Amino acid sequence: MSATIHASAIVDQGAEIGDGSRIWHFCHVCAGASVGGNVSLGQGVFVGNKVIIGDNCKIQNNVSVYDNVTLEEGVFCGPSMVFTNVYNPRSLVERKDEYRNTLIKRGATLGANCTIICGVTVGEFAFVGAGAVVNHDVKPYALMVGVPAQQIGWMSAFGERLNLPLTGQGEELCRNSGARYVLKNDQLLRFLT
Repeated sequence: MSATIHASAIVDQGAEIGDGSRIWHFCHVCAGASVGGNVSLGQGVFVGNKVIIGDNCKIQNNVSVYDNVTLEEGVFCGPSMVFTNVYNPRSLVERKDEYRNTLIKRGATLGANCTIICGVTVGEFAFVGAGAVVNHDVKPYALMVGVPAQQIGWMSAFGERLNLPLTGQGEELCRNSGARYVLKNDQLLRFLT
């Protein structure tokens, strides 16, 4: 098995592309990038040199994944969402040595037109709503919306909102997967049955 690369895409020599990945119209993948297997890069996606994209990620149209961004397995990046890598950019000041690492953990969803400010970690299976601006770390399974993004709830790994309080204690079964979610000490834990 190999990758499918559209004729209009540019994949620089040295880029690693995993089996089964699809790179669509007008993408550019830089030489130092590592793209896992079964990844979809939609139209107009840019992937920088110091980027790691895990298996089974879906990056929708017009997303730029800049240096120092790591996406673990199964991350969804909605159309036109934004990553940054310098906290205080200036055109007249060179700051390439100030790139901040951004980590998006396994299974997280980044909604259309949201912005992830550099230097944060988005927890596994977190869900960032469309248009939100994330400027701090996000807990696993957290549902984040707004500018700046605030947590308004919890999401299952299946992608359904859970009926649990933001803080305190609680428990719920996912009606789709049967997984049990337990809220304790303001952290959500998933137990597979």
